[in-house]
Amino acid sequence: MSTKHPIIAVTGSSGAGTTTVMKSFAHIFRREGFKAQVIEGDSFHRFDRVEMRGRVKAADEGKGPQISHFGPESNLLAELAATFGEYAETGSGKVRRYIHDDAEAAELGGKPGTFTPWAPMSTDSDLLFYEGLHGAYVGEDDGVDVGRHVDLLVGVVPIINLEWIQKLHRDKNLRGYSQEAVVETILRRMPDYVHHICPQFSKTHVNFQRVPVVDTSNPFIAKDIPSADESMVVIRFANPKGIDFPYLLSMLDDSWMSRPNNIVVPGGKMGLAMQLIFTPMILRLMDLRKRALRNG
Repeated sequence: MSTKHPIIAVTGSSGAGTTTVMKSFAHIFRREGFKAQVIEGDSFHRFDRVEMRGRVKAADEGKGPQISHFGPESNLLAELAATFGEYAETGSGKVRRYIHDDAEAAELGGKPGTFTPWAPMSTDSDLLFYEGLHGAYVGEDDGVDVGRHVDLLVGVVPIINLEWIQKLHRDKNLRGYSQEAVVETILRRMPDYVHHICPQFSKTHVNFQRVPVVDTSNPFIAKDIPSADESMVVIRFANPKGIDFPYLLSMLDDSWMSRPNNIVVPGGKMGLAMQLIFTPMILRLMDLRKRALRNG
């Protein structure tokens, strides 16, 4: 953690909706005039798309250990922790981009499924913003602790059936994968999900969990993704001290508190809830940063 160079991290598994959260933060940064250095979790994958597919294929043929993007074997997590640490100390570091598709290839150069070269970060950012799988990762065996450098940790965690529905629809409709291939990926990732993704949500400062209010008991036959209006969002605060719950309840129609540190809001109010919750938190981080810089 660093007062002069704060770090915000949004962590959640693939298809969980972390990109939606990232857009909400972008609105806050733009409105308040803060410049964020953005890091995408995909940029710290260890292998490009072709090599990763080769390793998965070898594992399926019994020629190597099982591997998934959820686990430490396929990610540069020590390097991610070092990048967070360097930014917290100096406000700088190196960054690269993972090229997802043809549109990004045209923008960034290179081929889809590869990485851009490492390049220096901007030297005039006010904070670092990370969105990906491992913002709160702590390794039991490798001694890596990514989350210790982060000033504000946010988890995005739909219930598991909804997460699977979102992944099935995205990978089938946008990426052209078969149902069988997506199910195989879900099964392959499950051990890493249990051991490396779930534990992070006990370390976050705020969690957002979307819960559909329609039947998702068999996610593998769902014809569409439950909409925001067909969902509720459970927002959990690790430390409710200082959270103005009466204000949130008055501003978010049809919301209620389910526990002393939980508020439940209609799915369509999630964006507004994020604005109300995180704007004062970010302003406080920026105020502390301004004071620290002024005092040298």
